[in-house]
Amino acid sequence: MDSGRMEENSIRLFSFDQERSLVEVNPTKAVTTNRQKFAVLKGGRRVWAVGSVHGEATRLMALHDILADKLQPGDQLVYLGNLIGRGSQVSETLDEAISFRRLFLSRPGALVCDLAYLRGSQEEMWQKMLQLQFATDPRSVLAWMLQQGVGATIEAYASTRAEAERAASGGVISITRWSGQLRQQMQKHPGHYQFFAALRRAAFTDDGALLFVHAGIAPERPLDAQKDTFWWGGQGFQRISEPYGNYRRVVRGFAADHPGLLLEDHRATLDAGCGFGGPLIAACLDSEGALQDSIEV
Repeated sequence: MDSGRMEENSIRLFSFDQERSLVEVNPTKAVTTNRQKFAVLKGGRRVWAVGSVHGEATRLMALHDILADKLQPGDQLVYLGNLIGRGSQVSETLDEAISFRRLFLSRPGALVCDLAYLRGSQEEMWQKMLQLQFATDPRSVLAWMLQQGVGATIEAYASTRAEAERAASGGVISITRWSGQLRQQMQKHPGHYQFFAALRRAAFTDDGALLFVHAGIAPERPLDAQKDTFWWGGQGFQRISEPYGNYRRVVRGFAADHPGLLLEDHRATLDAGCGFGGPLIAACLDSEGALQDSIEV
């Protein structure tokens, strides 16, 4: 299946709201106070962004070790989604992200709003997995998600692909019981349940210079009308040929072709294929959107 058809199918399977109306772009309108959806990075000089990890805790630990020595006062940090999925160390990856959060926020002058976790396609699928009993065709939805790597997260919480398939075939009661067991297992891991509650759709600097997303945006829509384009909108990202609103650069952490660290006019991609055999990337951008530093492990 080509990437365009896969993206189209994913939207059909997972979006609760299928509205696709186009409206005049005003990216920052009505979103700066909506902290349940968007993270606002205030007054920073530099922002570190981490690309998709895909359950490779060993690489994330190595990246954090290097990053800890590079941090400067006032630096901020955004994880661009897909911490989970695909890799065999999903639980360990979240443990590492939570542990480094404590270290990052313990620095003098650091604020809670200096760090943000974005919802990626893997986190979005996981949330839908926990609501699988509401799907019209749960077996088809599950099969698609397993193809995308969600099985690694299922196994991280003491279940298996086979158990998931049996539950999906058993009807609403069977699925509800199984998803409830997944929730119970998540709650046994300190901070994991809270991590998913803390996910944001996008992050931006309060001066309007930088916008951080998981996979893309539809440049013809304002920020608060993107819906699930944030995690399924890779094709829209390629259409960004001029500043999106006032943002100097839109930065994403996942691309289907995993081009590495790619800086283009008004956009940047940080994905070298971690979880697909490639390294993990982080990049540091200043308030003008210029690259100041990078890490690849």
